[in-house]
Amino acid sequence: MILENIPSLYPAGLAVAFAAIIIAFFAMFREKEDIHKLIIVDLIEITGLVVIALLATDLAEALILPGLVVGIAEILAVSELWLAKEGLQNKKPARTLDIEVMKTAPPILGAVLVAYGIFCTGFTGGLIAGLGLMLFFLGKNVRERFAVIENASVYAWGLWVLAFLTFMVFPDQWFLAIMMAAVGIMIKVMAKMALVGTMRGEEE
Repeated sequence: MILENIPSLYPAGLAVAFAAIIIAFFAMFREKEDIHKLIIVDLIEITGLVVIALLATDLAEALILPGLVVGIAEILAVSELWLAKEGLQNKKPARTLDIEVMKTAPPILGAVLVAYGIFCTGFTGGLIAGLGLMLFFLGKNVRERFAVIENASVYAWGLWVLAFLTFMVFPDQWFLAIMMAAVGIMIKVMAKMALVGTMRGEEE
């Protein structure tokens, strides 16, 4: 019964998504703060991805995964700028959890999750591998090298673009293009998840 009613929900979903986009545009024109405008633009991007998802085409699937990752990353980055501007950042470095299991389990569990994420590849693999890195950093008192992680994220994005061009220019190499795209998305998501999980509010 529910499956039969799903097609009738698409027009309603599109209407809600377009209404959200219109409201977001209206809010952007009324907003005076530049940082707030940037946040609203990212929200418009995500609602646009909802519209693309409801179209349910192969191109939509190709656009949603990288678009969602980049959109969320942009919101996080702009939000950090806003926190710094308003002086709301936590200047005290967070301490590691004083739990015995967190001193021994993270390296093993983190390695298992990263290995399984690499095996899965793609968006799901990147999420699992990123969770593994988050768990590792959670139990270790280390100073993260954010620049290195961000560089890996940039190269992963370039790998995804190269995979897309390979698929368009050399269709017979479709398997290579798919694997390149899967690895690129995996590294991209893993880097973003690791950055989210290891932000400690430290001053550079």
